[in-house]
Amino acid sequence: MIASVKHRKGGERISNRDRLFYLLINLFVGLLTLMVLYPLIYIVSSSFSSPAAVSAGKVTLWPVDFSLRGYQAVFEYKSVFIGYRNTIFYTVVGTLINVAMTMLAAYALARKTLPGRGFFTFLFTFTMMFNGGLIPNYILMKDLHIINTVWAILLPGAISAYNLVVTRTFIQNTIPDDLLEAAQIDGCSDTQFFFQFVLPLSKAVMAVITLYYAVTHWNAYFKAFIYLNDRSLYPLQIYLREILIMNSMDTESIMDPDQMEAMQGMADLLKYSLIVVSTAPILCIYPFLQRYFIKGVMIGSLKG
Repeated sequence: MIASVKHRKGGERISNRDRLFYLLINLFVGLLTLMVLYPLIYIVSSSFSSPAAVSAGKVTLWPVDFSLRGYQAVFEYKSVFIGYRNTIFYTVVGTLINVAMTMLAAYALARKTLPGRGFFTFLFTFTMMFNGGLIPNYILMKDLHIINTVWAILLPGAISAYNLVVTRTFIQNTIPDDLLEAAQIDGCSDTQFFFQFVLPLSKAVMAVITLYYAVTHWNAYFKAFIYLNDRSLYPLQIYLREILIMNSMDTESIMDPDQMEAMQGMADLLKYSLIVVSTAPILCIYPFLQRYFIKGVMIGSLKG
């Protein structure tokens, strides 16, 4: 049976079968979008609800008994502001180091004239599958005398092998060798070519790896937990963990059911408020990088 055909503007034809296919695809994508958005909406709505409403499970889509008690309880801890300051510092400075190191290494590995290019590429990709482990890493940090300093957070993992491979592939596919040869004929050095041609033409992939690195630094917890002892250097995630522990409830020591329910509701409210406090700033960055994100990932992942 032949499906009926209709004409779009410009002479393009679309059949009923295609229309049905597009409808099903849109419904499927819409369903996936709802599955992703609803947990976020629920968390935000719960964080602006009262402890009793959260504990009773009354929150579904909109805040119930609007309240700011969760955020008030979070920001009563002065250490939260210290954590914000440190996390912003680690994110900004760490991301700058990451992007600079990744771009330099990716440009070098993208040059076909680099001696030992395949060997160095193998060394980087090898680290994606194997590493020394926790104890050797700690001994290394101690021998470098950076334990309990900001460098213990900023230097380890300065280059992500995955981001390096994506960036190198992007440069190979986007910047032709003919452009380098033409620049060299005009007397352009490698340094000038990197800063005047490679960096301006690599804005898309730089935006992508910047977002990747920034999210990693913002959510960093384990390195700070292992390498830092000075509370003035703790990132936000460590302080949020302490707040959760301080507000955890020992049900065996509480006999009053009403008090138990109130404490449980406050603990749940704090949990949702802490999620919003810790994720909202980094989520605000994404809209500014969205136009580069898809282009950078797709171009940088075509071939290696």
